[in-house]
Amino acid sequence: MKKFKVLFVCTGNICRSPSADGVMRRMLADAGLEHVIGVDSAGTQRYHVGDAPDARSQKHAGKRGYDLSFLRARAVELSDFAEFDLIFAMDKGHLRALQSLCPSEFSHKVKLFLSILPDSGETEVADPYYGGAAGFETVLDQCEAGCAALLKQIKALV
Repeated sequence: MKKFKVLFVCTGNICRSPSADGVMRRMLADAGLEHVIGVDSAGTQRYHVGDAPDARSQKHAGKRGYDLSFLRARAVELSDFAEFDLIFAMDKGHLRALQSLCPSEFSHKVKLFLSILPDSGETEVADPYYGGAAGFETVLDQCEAGCAALLKQIKALV
């Protein structure tokens, strides 16, 4: 059976998308589904390729039991559009960047991550990079809510 694969995308792949990646991996492991559903993250820019997630992201994620230390930033590649079943943009700027790169036959795969929570009133995962600790906590709150909803939807598909 082919794995169902999800890609989370932000700007440099050091804050928001690796946080979502780590949260989703842990939820999948807890549900015993890591062999059925694959997860990765990437950035729309190449600024941090090869770097570990931001130390602040790792610190806040670690307090909640999420390990991001093994992740390394990478940029979105054209092959990702064929490889992944869902590609989630963390904000509208990322969505536009992905839509401009995406071959038309895969455009149905590209979505705004928080669109999975239509009743939340939030559309974008907050950018914590230039802020304080509260921003990283907000990102984790948003990622936990979004990943829980995503896991529920994917379970119905696999």
